[in-house]
Amino acid sequence: MAEITAAMVKELREKTGAGMMDCKKALAETNGDMEAAIDWLRAKGIAKADKKSGRTAAEGLIGIASAGTRAVAVEINSETDFVARNDAFQGLVRGVAEVALSTEGSVDAIGAATYPASGKSVADTIKDAVATIGENMNLRRAALLSVEDGVVATYIHNAVADSLGKLGVLVALKSTGNKDALAAIGKQVAMHIAATAPLAIRAEEVDPAVAERERNVFIEQSRASGKPDNIIEKMVEGRMRKFFEEVALLSQAFVINPDLTVGAAIKAAEKDVGAPIEVTGMARLLLGEGVEKEETDFAAEVAAAAKG
Repeated sequence: MAEITAAMVKELREKTGAGMMDCKKALAETNGDMEAAIDWLRAKGIAKADKKSGRTAAEGLIGIASAGTRAVAVEINSETDFVARNDAFQGLVRGVAEVALSTEGSVDAIGAATYPASGKSVADTIKDAVATIGENMNLRRAALLSVEDGVVATYIHNAVADSLGKLGVLVALKSTGNKDALAAIGKQVAMHIAATAPLAIRAEEVDPAVAERERNVFIEQSRASGKPDNIIEKMVEGRMRKFFEEVALLSQAFVINPDLTVGAAIKAAEKDVGAPIEVTGMARLLLGEGVEKEETDFAAEVAAAAKG
């Protein structure tokens, strides 16, 4: 059996908000498997959800650029928020986003593309900026969306400068209708995506592994009721329907008008647009999502420095 350390218990507590003894038992029951322990706690009703996706320790900026029927979002990380407020760094992020528009959107392709202001590759330009600004930074990820006919709406939440912020959204709408009206509903949908972080556009597009994990948690929770298997099956199916409604964009309650789903709001907007609208893609980049800084004991660091 795997050794359950205090650090493991601490990590599980931070991810779930569960008590120390519950976390220790969950890890013991799952042989130290962190993900399985999270599910064990959820199944017991001790933890509502895995909180790790909300932890955004990395600094830096999300930059967005658009042209015609294409738009891109890039994330460039830095070590401190101080650098993210630096004009040179902001200019770099904005410039990289502009360059990314001419690529197919992958980090490798963007890194290899030429950065006009330096005449070097984006990757080498970022390396030069590290030496100039004095802090490590890297192009972490990017997302590019395009449509043949329509718009790719963009949104930066709490922008720190033009097209720069810590949360960026793209949403591609295909339509032959009026582009100004299409852009208006697109902006609203992008704001909705920023607020709700849907997992997919449609229920059938939710990652099967994610859906199966939820189903297993619901099964364990339903079994605790002591009801017969046929009743449990109906309970689980009902909860899965609700799950898909909550995580699929088009079935979510529209944050701007909760009386409508996003799908219904887009359908209603077709009157102003003058043609059918199809959501063909979306991307939501939250700065530092999934990246965690190494935690340090500041007092210990100071004490160590004082000792020389």
